[in-house]
Amino acid sequence: MPDFEYENKHEGFVCGIDEVGRGPLAGPVVAACVVIPPDQRHHEFIKGINNSKKLSKTKRLALSKLILSLFPSAIAEIAPEEIDRINILQASLLAMRKSCEQVNRSLKISHALIDGNRCPELPCPATPIIKGDDRSLSIAAASIIAKVHRDTLMEKLAKDFPGYGWERNAGYPTYEHIAALDQHGITIHHRRTFAPVKLRLKKIA
Repeated sequence: MPDFEYENKHEGFVCGIDEVGRGPLAGPVVAACVVIPPDQRHHEFIKGINNSKKLSKTKRLALSKLILSLFPSAIAEIAPEEIDRINILQASLLAMRKSCEQVNRSLKISHALIDGNRCPELPCPATPIIKGDDRSLSIAAASIIAKVHRDTLMEKLAKDFPGYGWERNAGYPTYEHIAALDQHGITIHHRRTFAPVKLRLKKIA
């Protein structure tokens, strides 16, 4: 279970940053930044914060509402066309930077904990932590609000673009989604540089 071990190594306001949506064929990549201030760590619900992938949808939704209402946080999206322009790695790092900058405008962040093995350019020192959403409560909190935000967005897009199963697969390349590309075509929300989409664009051309 994640804890505050990494946060406690630094003074001041420490944030956790995570992203979701690097692998999907459609939709934005989303990053979130969360600060759990030392004087706010008494809340009982914090004990339930974990890697978003290890929580039920109901649990994620409940925790996301609490995190967003009580802790300084921000969410940033990078759209598919920008992902295609700068590549998914750079788009993920850009989303992380934007979410951190948003929080930093109102709360001077002293250090950032980043899920993964590399850090974006940030307005503060940062430490990358592999599997950080399993180890840091701040990163785990960021993973929760990022996933809830993106899943909710893809559910809304699914209503305008039915048939791709985005309400179930969140844009990831499931069998249903791949089959829908051939049946329904490519939408404005698809990432054109991703192999299954790129391949079908070449066939059209």
